[in-house]
Amino acid sequence: MTDRDNKDTIGLSRRTVLAGLGAVGVASAGAGLGTTAYFNDTESFEGNTLTAGQLDLLVDWQQTYDFGEGRQFVSAHPDHDRDGEQSVEIDGTEFSYSDFPDDTDEDSNGANLPILDCENIPPLSEADFGTDPVTGEEMETLVQLTDVKPGDSGEITFSLHLCDNPGYIWMQADMVDGDGGTATEPELAVDPDNLGDLGDAIEATLWYDEDCDNVYDGAEPVDIMLTLDFSGSMLYEEFGGVVSGDEITVGGSTYDETTKIDLVELGTRRFVDYLGSQGSDVQVGVAYFDGEGSGDTEPRTGILQSLTADLNDVDDALDGLRKKIANVVSGTNNDPDVDDSDADPFSNASGIATGTYIGEGVDDAQAELDANGRGGVEFRNIVLSDGESFNGTGSTQFSDPVDAADDARAASPNPATNVYTISVGSADDAVLSSMAGPAGGSGGDPAFFNDVDDPLVIPSVFGNLAAQTGREKVIVDGSLADVLDELESGDGIPLDGNRSTPYDELTDPADDENRDPFAGDGVMHCVALEWELPIGVGNGVQGDTLGFDLGFYTEQARHNDGSGPEQPA
Repeated sequence: MTDRDNKDTIGLSRRTVLAGLGAVGVASAGAGLGTTAYFNDTESFEGNTLTAGQLDLLVDWQQTYDFGEGRQFVSAHPDHDRDGEQSVEIDGTEFSYSDFPDDTDEDSNGANLPILDCENIPPLSEADFGTDPVTGEEMETLVQLTDVKPGDSGEITFSLHLCDNPGYIWMQADMVDGDGGTATEPELAVDPDNLGDLGDAIEATLWYDEDCDNVYDGAEPVDIMLTLDFSGSMLYEEFGGVVSGDEITVGGSTYDETTKIDLVELGTRRFVDYLGSQGSDVQVGVAYFDGEGSGDTEPRTGILQSLTADLNDVDDALDGLRKKIANVVSGTNNDPDVDDSDADPFSNASGIATGTYIGEGVDDAQAELDANGRGGVEFRNIVLSDGESFNGTGSTQFSDPVDAADDARAASPNPATNVYTISVGSADDAVLSSMAGPAGGSGGDPAFFNDVDDPLVIPSVFGNLAAQTGREKVIVDGSLADVLDELESGDGIPLDGNRSTPYDELTDPADDENRDPFAGDGVMHCVALEWELPIGVGNGVQGDTLGFDLGFYTEQARHNDGSGPEQPA
């Protein structure tokens, strides 16, 4: 069964935005890249929204160009002051891309704005496509480069925000038009037929820019703690732990229903498997936290797996989380390794715990990083919770989660740690959002916070965090002609909503079981295209022109299998 009416294609070219017509960008004199990112329903140009119940795919971007004197801003959306640098004003406060990454400038973020979301991305009618960086004339297409010399390069990062419903996304190219252009004497000496060779001469890479910073990132060494909520609401139906009556298989176990902790196990084990498959230089450990039972004076928290480079050990620790969480919340000894509890999510779970000690779990994880973390590597703590924090009653007081996260991010007395938080369903969004932020920085950073309304999205969130940990995934690496051939063929390149799954965008079918839809939760996902005209290219491309459109197509995941739009006969 398919539902082809629930799909979304939106145009980004200046002509499309202003006149509702398609456009082909033409680049000349050496290394052109004219692009138009589009989606299809022209009704979406009215405020860039679709009717209720359909998909809403919003796009922002930052484009740069290097003439050999360092990268310069070319165009962006949004760009409220029209200077080529991505910026927006929200409730009287200005936010900007803040130049390129600069360790000496605390105001430099060097990334597409994480503050942008489904509520505040301006409509495309406000897009400014800037001026040609060489001629100074107004640009008619999103990217329009002229008089490019060997050694020049450029890059554009698109930020995709799929809102309202989960959907599959494809990246496409259309109206590809290469031409030999004006024939010059030096060119005719090596290219007497004046062919359009520009696309073959330009080197290009298309990749998932996980941190949206317009720069391809390789893998760096990192030590990671997974800090997981082991409270009863993650398992027992009585407290909302059962997500659905659908069967789920995790590892070697199949259950008749799906609980939150099943989804956490699925996501974390995929996270670990992905890091292993990438050969990542990592240590991973697992901490847990619950509340306190009747008569307890200490919160039930601890280390399920100490930091280790042996990812098989971590996978073993994450195996069978149903039983391990039950051992904590309803077992006699409240020990995850002591098998003394009933892990049936429909069993009587009354009185198993009071509160959720998020702060104590963060402290335990941080102590593990401090004791067993490696020197000179990045530290990360990924905290997941589905409940409100509880700090104890009466004379017994425990660590406040925001204070614990502030201490974790600080450089002293503990090693500075990037704190990522995942708020599931009824969790305390305000607290978990305040905890999230970079090492040495403040909390409340949306780039480190994941708001998960639907627990079924949990595995995808861990997949995206895994992709940010390993080297960024390259989709196509070759000539610009190679990239365009893939984007123009069929439905284009099917993008994967969960990069930790073993999916090959070029060789695997679009409906492959390892290709996930994008969650539809508005989380920013970035795709970047970088190109360069090599120094030794010679005279064969002088005067050549190249024009093409780029775009993104989406259709809802429900009732569709990811195989894509029907192709014309």
